[in-house]
Amino acid sequence: MTTADEVRTIEADSVPARFARGWHCLGLARDFTDGKPHTVRAFGQKLVVWASADGRLNVLDAYCRHMGGDLSRGTVEGDDVACPFHAWRWSGDGRCARIPYARRVPMRARTASFPTLQQDGLLFVWNDPEGNPPPDGVTVPRIEGATSDEWTDWSWYSVTIDGANCREIVDNVVDMAHFFYVHYSFPTYFKNIFEGHTATQIMKGVAREDVRRPQAEGSGAPKVLGQTSVATYHGPSFMIDDLTYHYTDGDVESVLVNCHYPVTSDSFVLQYGIVVRKAAHLGEAAEEVARTMGEFIKIGFEQDVEIWKNKARIDNPLLCEEDGPVYQLRRWYEQFYVDSTDVSAEMTDRFEYEIDTTKPNAAWRAEIEQNIAKQNATAESRPV
Repeated sequence: MTTADEVRTIEADSVPARFARGWHCLGLARDFTDGKPHTVRAFGQKLVVWASADGRLNVLDAYCRHMGGDLSRGTVEGDDVACPFHAWRWSGDGRCARIPYARRVPMRARTASFPTLQQDGLLFVWNDPEGNPPPDGVTVPRIEGATSDEWTDWSWYSVTIDGANCREIVDNVVDMAHFFYVHYSFPTYFKNIFEGHTATQIMKGVAREDVRRPQAEGSGAPKVLGQTSVATYHGPSFMIDDLTYHYTDGDVESVLVNCHYPVTSDSFVLQYGIVVRKAAHLGEAAEEVARTMGEFIKIGFEQDVEIWKNKARIDNPLLCEEDGPVYQLRRWYEQFYVDSTDVSAEMTDRFEYEIDTTKPNAAWRAEIEQNIAKQNATAESRPV
């Protein structure tokens, strides 16, 4: 029997030894099409990525099954990658295609290959600890703005996060309150929907008047008033956010991609990209707006990174009514770490939860007004 005075302890199992089943984005496809093999460290191993002569991207385990040479330090020969040690040539399906000095290729000359997907200028790789191919129903939807002349090109960013597990970033899907304290946004509406392999966050917010933003600096510059966001994880690691910023001179429609892939159990590569619709009121400034928004979002992610690097892993978070459905999200997320036969209905059945923002909004509005009053008092006390 517990009492009110009993100290709450933090419970935390070790991070999972396996890596999530699903499509993971490795970055912009064009970064791998220069005719050279590329090293990618992911899923606890080293991979080699290269483009075949027809432009198709391939991903294999980087170590040659002959004598252990590093294929990512080899060369691309036509459709194949050649080992720098003995020039064994490996095709994208994992088979040894040729041994220059041998009469025949050994029958068992196979290495680990990963299914790939090139879509919207991005490269995806499928990871499954059980070795199964991607099911037909598990897909990544197309992003209209990524292939339209009416939108900008990708502004893309990447950073390696050490000392944190991937679950830390996924928790943000349900964490309404951190947007106010960490990202200086004032959430006025917040709802989550989980179903199948997707997890959605719907948020509306207004800009905090007590925090200066780069967009608001300069005389006559348009100011951001707020944002509307519908962000969905499609699988364990790829989120598409239909994000509209509301400025004093009009709305700016954008699509933000927030994605990651694990390097080890306690490190991951965080990537995000943004495309912006070339609205009439933006004129020739659309590309610059995309870059500015990307840099602003970068600041927000850096704020998250500082939290992740210094926080404790906690499996039994102590929650209040205004916190989001953390336990339900983690139950949804668990489906990607168990065998496919162990995925249960409670992990995939539709679940909806809308947070009552009445109390948070009242408290935050009072805090903002107090901060503004302090700022005004400080400004008035400065000598002229």
